[in-house]
Amino acid sequence: MLKKEQLEELLTLCMRSEADFAEIFEEDTNKESISMLNQVVEGVDRSQSSGVGIRLYKGVQSVYGYTDIEDMDSLKNVIADLVDALGPKDEGVKVQLKEEKIEDKHPIRIDPLASPLQEKVDLLMEGSQAAYEASEKVEKVSASLASVHQKVQISNSNGRLVQDDRHRVRMAISSYVSDGKTLQSGACSPGGSMGLEFFETTSPSSIGKEATRIALVLSQAKPCPSGKMPVIIDNGFGGVIFHEACGHSLEATAVAKNQSVFANKLGEQIANEKVTAIDDGTIPNAWGSQNIDDEGNPQQRRVLIDHGILKSYMIDTLNGRRMGMASSGSSRRQSYKYEPTSRMSNTYIAPGTDTLEDMLKGIERGLYAKKMGGGSVNPQTGEFNFAVQEGYMIENGKITDPVKGASLIGTGQEILMNIDMVGDNLERAQGMCGSISGSIPTDVGQPRLRVKEITVGGTANE
Repeated sequence: MLKKEQLEELLTLCMRSEADFAEIFEEDTNKESISMLNQVVEGVDRSQSSGVGIRLYKGVQSVYGYTDIEDMDSLKNVIADLVDALGPKDEGVKVQLKEEKIEDKHPIRIDPLASPLQEKVDLLMEGSQAAYEASEKVEKVSASLASVHQKVQISNSNGRLVQDDRHRVRMAISSYVSDGKTLQSGACSPGGSMGLEFFETTSPSSIGKEATRIALVLSQAKPCPSGKMPVIIDNGFGGVIFHEACGHSLEATAVAKNQSVFANKLGEQIANEKVTAIDDGTIPNAWGSQNIDDEGNPQQRRVLIDHGILKSYMIDTLNGRRMGMASSGSSRRQSYKYEPTSRMSNTYIAPGTDTLEDMLKGIERGLYAKKMGGGSVNPQTGEFNFAVQEGYMIENGKITDPVKGASLIGTGQEILMNIDMVGDNLERAQGMCGSISGSIPTDVGQPRLRVKEITVGGTANE
């Protein structure tokens, strides 16, 4: 990492331009990935990357450049190009930095990258073996263990100098079962901003067993019927619907350009009064947490929707300028190669009080979406289409046969208003979210909830 005096010199050069703000983002990242197939290690990949991203603002204009050559001459060359883009001037602000100390809310005990390789292979073997032992129908098991250690240092022309040290670990297991004709897969992939101590509370065995359980259910599933019907969406990764269909539309990336269905709606009711939605980057050791965002601002707990009323957006500095609003600590990026923008961290619907029994009452024909899969959304319209990974029919108030090929189709604003019951079993699940600032780790979550009517796509011939 660059020294304070070097950063002051570079930032002062940045400000000899028409820019009114300059920022330097430094990164040093180490990664390791271990892959296993049928209890045999297939590969161990390790990589290291480092670089510097430099950004200048002039009002709501932004120019950005980066380099992986971190000597002063190379950095000055990048700055010279950025200054030319905005326009140079003879005099500027002499920048003086003050280092800020931050509390580490996400400490780790067992550094994965410093741990013996055999210990990590043993964890994968434990999960793979459990997947095999869960059913004699298992034909194949693939498993991986990914570890990341990212160090960042952020400085800017306002005098801020701050560092963050980030660790993440995640295990993914896929189990494939055979019915004699075809293979059906199930997957489970939990993780956290933790070290290997993560597996003291989330055992590799439980991950492997869950992957096989899902595969077995899907191997027995029938094609799902289609049509409009009530849907109960379970907790955990069920929150991906809010994340995709609503969360992206609450990011300033879209809101500032009026490319969101929720632009200019602060204070208005956009959801059923039972819905409270939160984006919280401060949850200790959560997958999407950080001590600071990627502009150096302290992470925050952001109440986006409070009992149906839109209370706030997720805002980065540049889009905050466009909106006339302060940053909410929501700026994130994949690496120094990306200019940051507003992104989610750990986003979830808060728990309510409704029981599964109450949700099932009165449903003659509906769908119970126990686990959601991937999908797509258009933030400008809120239209979405999401696959149901594990689903069951609801018939006459009871959960019955498993179904496959189901998808949920609708709009974010429609589904928010149609949520009429919210349970108390909040759980979060982990994923990777892609946007213009790259792929970043995010948590999604919710308790079990009921949507009184939504379009279900299916493959059954009726």
